[in-house]
Amino acid sequence: MVAMAPPTATGHKLVIVESPNKIKSIAGYLGAGWVVEASVGHIRDIPTPSEMPADMKKGPFGKFGVNIEDNFEPYYVVDPDKRKKVAELKRALKDADELYLATDEDREGEAIAWHLVEALKPKVPIKRMVFHEITKEAIQRAANNTRDLDTALVDAQETRRILDRLYGYEVSPVLWRKVKAGLSAGRVQSVATRLVVERERERMAFRAASYWDVEADVTPGSAAEQFTAKLTGVDGRRVAAGRDFADDGTLTSDKVIHLDEAVATGIAAALRAADAKVTSVAEKPYTRRPSAPFITSTLQQEASRKLRLNSRDAMRVAQRLYENGYITYMRTDSTSLSETALTAARQQARDMYGAEYVPDAPRRYGKVQGAQEAHEAIRPAGDRFRTPAQVAGELRGNEFALYDLIWKRTVASQMADARGSTATIKVGATLDPDAPAREVELSASGTVITFRGFLAAYEEGRDEQQAARKKDVAAEERRLPKLSEGVELTVLRADSEGHETSPPPRYTEATLVKAMEEKKIGRPSTYASTLGTIQDRGYVSTRGQALVPSWLAFAVTRLLEEHFTQLVDYDFTAQMEEGLDEIARGDENRVEWLRRFYFGDEASSAEGLRELVEDLGDIDARGISTIEIGDGMVVRVGRYGPYVEEVVPPGVDPSTGEVTDEASAAAYEGKAGQPRRATIGDDIAPDEMTPAKARELLEAAADDGRVLGRDPVSGNEIIAKAGRYGPYVTEVLPEPDETPKRGKAKEKPRTASLFKDMDLSSIGLEDALRLLSLPRVVGAGEDGEEITAQNGRYGPYLKKGADSRSLETEAQLFDITLEQALAIYAQPKQRGRAAAKPPMAEFAPDPVSGKKVTIKDGRFGPYVTDGETNVTVPRGEDPEQVTAERAYELLADKRAKGPVKRTARKTAAKKTTAKKTAAKRAPARKTAAKRTS
Repeated sequence: MVAMAPPTATGHKLVIVESPNKIKSIAGYLGAGWVVEASVGHIRDIPTPSEMPADMKKGPFGKFGVNIEDNFEPYYVVDPDKRKKVAELKRALKDADELYLATDEDREGEAIAWHLVEALKPKVPIKRMVFHEITKEAIQRAANNTRDLDTALVDAQETRRILDRLYGYEVSPVLWRKVKAGLSAGRVQSVATRLVVERERERMAFRAASYWDVEADVTPGSAAEQFTAKLTGVDGRRVAAGRDFADDGTLTSDKVIHLDEAVATGIAAALRAADAKVTSVAEKPYTRRPSAPFITSTLQQEASRKLRLNSRDAMRVAQRLYENGYITYMRTDSTSLSETALTAARQQARDMYGAEYVPDAPRRYGKVQGAQEAHEAIRPAGDRFRTPAQVAGELRGNEFALYDLIWKRTVASQMADARGSTATIKVGATLDPDAPAREVELSASGTVITFRGFLAAYEEGRDEQQAARKKDVAAEERRLPKLSEGVELTVLRADSEGHETSPPPRYTEATLVKAMEEKKIGRPSTYASTLGTIQDRGYVSTRGQALVPSWLAFAVTRLLEEHFTQLVDYDFTAQMEEGLDEIARGDENRVEWLRRFYFGDEASSAEGLRELVEDLGDIDARGISTIEIGDGMVVRVGRYGPYVEEVVPPGVDPSTGEVTDEASAAAYEGKAGQPRRATIGDDIAPDEMTPAKARELLEAAADDGRVLGRDPVSGNEIIAKAGRYGPYVTEVLPEPDETPKRGKAKEKPRTASLFKDMDLSSIGLEDALRLLSLPRVVGAGEDGEEITAQNGRYGPYLKKGADSRSLETEAQLFDITLEQALAIYAQPKQRGRAAAKPPMAEFAPDPVSGKKVTIKDGRFGPYVTDGETNVTVPRGEDPEQVTAERAYELLADKRAKGPVKRTARKTAAKKTTAKKTAAKRAPARKTAAKRTS
């Protein structure tokens, strides 16, 4: 433990951190004489021009909030919602003897510290305090080892902020005028969107190819030595597999043989009667090294693959783990570990798995190219790591799962290689002369792990879960019998199987993060916000784990590619990141760098951003928003969304324009000369919009709807139609006898979407009327407030005042009872759309309430409920071991205590006499703002 210097007698030391969640822990570690406050992130920023004072709007700062003619000086103001916070910090600083700036040790954190100095104007010594984990040793060590502000890091953050402001404010208005109002462009988000769009283009251009292969079971004698081999060669030529086909369905090489169904079936039949023997046996050592400890991007990727967490959720969970002292700082691009961490990981591996699982020397991973190396890799906090078992009582749900993943990865990174051997057996056979081929070759490969090494740690949790389903973990490893060349084999089975090539897979959040990292687009710390932004802006949506671009993203990407090519060029984007790194290292001047970006570089004749946006007359807005899908069909991105349009009439050859069916062409021209159009629903992905699908939508749009009948109450006609957001039913209102009403007074027809299990072509009047009867009044709660069952954008739900609860199925909208609804409202409210979990245990009715008692797993852990009273299962008690008597007892105790009384907490501000000391100024730096408010 590092000893702390005694506090001064007349004042205190003020520590300012970013997050209020850190205050309690850090204050406890520092002890008396220290006051810890939080800035709650940034306190100052560049305002939007509309928020500037009137006199500033007319000046050089009026367009961007940045004076581009005077060294790109930004105009900073205290955020309106932070004025109260700044006043609180000034009061806390008034009685302080020293100011410790303990914001995060990265560019953003350094900039926040500098802004605090600019806004607070302290007259006491200023010290920069940095730490990578919130543990007692780390906090006290940081307090005794401070440094000055790093103005180069501040310059880099300020340059990045100005760069993003110039990019967004210059390019976004182009999108407003040429594509759609309200769109946004960004240095990283636009390039990330382009990646997703390019992958979808590949899927749209993809043409599937079919191919066949043959698989056989062979054995040298006993059934125990049986193994499976696959056909790899026919008459000296390699058999084509999926990797041998291009995206257009053609073979990439003429040296392979393409098997069709007839040939493959004939080979399989002949192989069953053929004599086979081993033609070669190859065996080589197998070694697998552990992966490096987590950095921000790899943590997001693994959390997506293994925990099904998106990037934003993964970072939120990691933030909580960091702030509560479980892991080190989670925004890092360094794979290095401190000597203390190396020792801890190696010792823990040795204690848990044995000395043979730890190499003689620590593993040190190479520096990540472009990494700032400001922090360690993400690892468990402390000089000695706590195992997942040791934190199981403190962490639950995703927090425990993510800590478990980080612990395993860290310990495994310092363990020995997994070792084994890989064997490849080739089998030859001569077929009957009547067969489609004469000589065939089959191959089989298998790997045997003889020493698991790091796999013992990194797969331990999963292995335990699989133990109940698999008799032996080694069953996953494919073992081949010990054979030698020339051994004769018996063919037990031979079957042919057809396959189709698959289009390139869509990006998931994990694979998109990996692609951005490989292309050096953005920073690991910004990936989560970037992925969130492109989804929030409507450029990308999700289907399960896959990222699907919208048609709007196609139009925006095309405009940027054709008219702002370098701004969405992957290499140019990576060069911008390298430039920011050079500024952070002090190797580049921020003003000169911004000048080249915005005004251009005469030395290289490179255009600047200002020149790129000056001439927009040649941008064809209609052409930009048009995507051809073939056969005379196009998709257009309109003001109200995407729609498909038939630009070449039926009966006309789209490639030549020649009339091939005069009757169809003539009929088409008779429809007022307007091309056929149909709205594209959000459920149709771009790669699914084929010409055939387009015609299907056009035909459905031409139909005014299928008449189901009349409502026996209102007498109005009920029809079923296909709309942009899916199939729906609606009523047709009669024409009004007087001037139609407008606005809120206008009568609107009842409309309802079909349930997921309903079909537009088969729905009847009875079902349609039930749908139109929603929302349904279920009843009233004990407080008299009405409960209704409704179907919304995110599925079925109950509504009681402002309190909404999700339902599991759409059918519940019609049959849920008031008692069932009250039981749902008696449960703790769940965040998100998580499906309700089944009870962990069920008991007979409670002797007091007379209602069934269950134990459920809630947001804050297991709890006992009878539908009216909820009580958490005490820590230390296994919910699966709780008896009925114990459950009744817990409920009775909770009723006896009555409702919890909530009182406002009052915090008395402790004032001490300030001791005036000579003010120690922060490192001199030209203030960017001319005025500060």
